[in-house]
Amino acid sequence: MPEIAEVARVVHFLRQHLVGKTIGKAVAPDDSNVFGKVGTSGPAFEKALAGKKVVEVGSQGKYFWMVLSSPPHAVMHLGMTGWVQIRGIQTGYTRYIERTKGDQEQWPPKFWKFHLETEGDPKVEVAFTDARRFSRIRLVDCPGKDIRKHSPLVENGPDPVVDKDIFTEDFLKQKMKSRHVPIKALLLDQSTISGIGNWVGDEIMYQAKLHPEQYCDDFDDADISTLYRAIRYVCDTAVEKLGDSDQFPGDWLFKHRWGKGKKDSPTTLPNGSAITHITVGGRTSCIVPSVQKKKGRTTIDDRKGKPTPPEDETESRFFKGKNKKKATDETEADERPSKKAKTAKSKSVKKEEDEEEEEAEPALKVSRKSNKQKKEEKPVEPPSDLGRRRSSRLNRAAG
Repeated sequence: MPEIAEVARVVHFLRQHLVGKTIGKAVAPDDSNVFGKVGTSGPAFEKALAGKKVVEVGSQGKYFWMVLSSPPHAVMHLGMTGWVQIRGIQTGYTRYIERTKGDQEQWPPKFWKFHLETEGDPKVEVAFTDARRFSRIRLVDCPGKDIRKHSPLVENGPDPVVDKDIFTEDFLKQKMKSRHVPIKALLLDQSTISGIGNWVGDEIMYQAKLHPEQYCDDFDDADISTLYRAIRYVCDTAVEKLGDSDQFPGDWLFKHRWGKGKKDSPTTLPNGSAITHITVGGRTSCIVPSVQKKKGRTTIDDRKGKPTPPEDETESRFFKGKNKKKATDETEADERPSKKAKTAKSKSVKKEEDEEEEEAEPALKVSRKSNKQKKEEKPVEPPSDLGRRRSSRLNRAAG
């Protein structure tokens, strides 16, 4: 899923090629998912854009928008597979290009949801594509300067790159101490921090050398400071590189995390440290157990009913604290995925099954009763005529 870095890339190209230009033509076939689920339609989107000048392009986390010369304005979310293409310009990052290989020559491109053309010469052609239709395109009717005061942006937390004055270490500390969820789940909560998705969250936890399952309210101040610095480092670097993984630092987990389930894919870092995958907050998380040690309570501890004692850890680049012992490989139990989510799910499923059984049981009893009644009410067959005739002959013989 496109995250803060990929959205920054889209915004970069739109600012470079579309801002200051007037939209001469917009085509947007209606889509009940992409437009309809956020209260608009393709025809309404066409009408809102045609003849308008693009004044500004902005972003907050995973959302980005175009401020037009008059409202309403277009606010967009890329969903799982959404992207913005500009004819003749390679806007895609490396992994996107790999997935869409061979589609560059077609225009409008495959799976387009809207495409537009600008007036004047040279003409700019832009298309929004989405194969899986999880993206969302909506219209927000407000002054352009107030767009972040309206839904959906107002419900989202600060962007760690755009909102450095809001996203401070104290802000992060307050959020962590006020919740009791795995830290990875907190990072993915867009109402807390905008823009962090699965791969960014894993990279942050790896760079901070912290375990994603540990509860967010069970970190000390030093670890919170370490985590804050890691968030700033990963997000700033990823946005600066516009999501181009070829330019990411060589020591990033990102370079080695994509091998799950793939044949002949690496399962270790170049230094030999094992890479494993666990489930945290319902999402698959990539970790390096020998680096990311548990130092407080986790979801696994809640299941076992006992806390995890602090373990030896390696020193993070973001916190120069006390001398720390050299890390050793984590135990096999630590590498196993948490079963909390599965347990909760199983209970929920069992409850639903019990309810279904309760609903089915009265019907079953009625059915059995009905069958019993049918058996009891079975008519008695009349005696055969043969029996009656034989009886008559005997009576006459006796007389």
